[in-house]
Amino acid sequence: MARMTFWILFAAAIAWLLWYMVTVPGKSYSGPFKPLTAEETQLRENLRGHVAAVASREHNVFHFAELEAAAQYIELTLSRFGYRADTQRFKVSVGEVRNIEVEIKGAARASEIIIVGAHYDSVFGAPGGNDNGSGVAAAIELARLFRDHRPGRTLRFVLFVDEEPPFFKSEEMGSRHYARRAKERGENIVAMFSLETIGYYSDKPGSQRYPFPLSFFYPNTGNFVAFVSNFASRPLLHEVIASFRRHAEFPSEGAAAPAVLPGVDWSDHWSFWQEGYRALMVTDTALFRYPHYHAATDTPDKVDYERLARLTSGLYRMLRDLAQVEEPLGADVRR
Repeated sequence: MARMTFWILFAAAIAWLLWYMVTVPGKSYSGPFKPLTAEETQLRENLRGHVAAVASREHNVFHFAELEAAAQYIELTLSRFGYRADTQRFKVSVGEVRNIEVEIKGAARASEIIIVGAHYDSVFGAPGGNDNGSGVAAAIELARLFRDHRPGRTLRFVLFVDEEPPFFKSEEMGSRHYARRAKERGENIVAMFSLETIGYYSDKPGSQRYPFPLSFFYPNTGNFVAFVSNFASRPLLHEVIASFRRHAEFPSEGAAAPAVLPGVDWSDHWSFWQEGYRALMVTDTALFRYPHYHAATDTPDKVDYERLARLTSGLYRMLRDLAQVEEPLGADVRR
């Protein structure tokens, strides 16, 4: 009897944990897309140009000149939008590298900071069209879309260096440098979004895979964007995906999951988790969908620019909503 009771309680606990992980508010968009608006059509072409400029060739510490060229392109483009780009410089074995940021100071809650970030280096052996040219392009365009806004909360757009190996999940990741400094300064980062590999979509059944046991709860067609958090960031995840689903006609899924599941902490949001900030990853799920992940074939032509434009437009409306609301966002952000 005691053994049966144990197994019943164990099964109930597992069921509750899975419910806690996969349940998010709102309903994912389904159905055909409307034609692109004129603004979205221009956005699509802008995104195409950014990916081509940043990710046509391998760019990382093994190809330092190309990494520097990518950084200079980002800085020049942001300056053309009227921003003054700040840099956080530090040294690695081959030379000095830098994170790049621009900021729009909040009008009402300036001390509350929302960060939109993406890493601009590519993995060894790949140009990084989708990983992570797509994320860089979206971050640049979001900065453009917000350039004439005065949000209630402070918005920062940050392009991180050295996310890929040999720096991945080490103290030398660009985002680790950034998050550590933010914590040392006592900055109140209420939300961080890592735009990570967001440009590949498929309407083919069976095109989406998952780490066990998530395939039992999510669709097997890879046509959606995923919002992924840890348990500590679950309140933020729920607020974010609810807003996205209100404002964007784009399929979306969400999960709050432990880092033991492969992929959950595989980007720059991990660095912010280490400092106790709430953060999440926005992704097309990378290796669980994208056949060119970390390959020489990850070229700019693999990116679906029409859907990337729709996604970026939806993220813009979501961020505009989150940056303007009067209620506290991500309360109790530090552990």
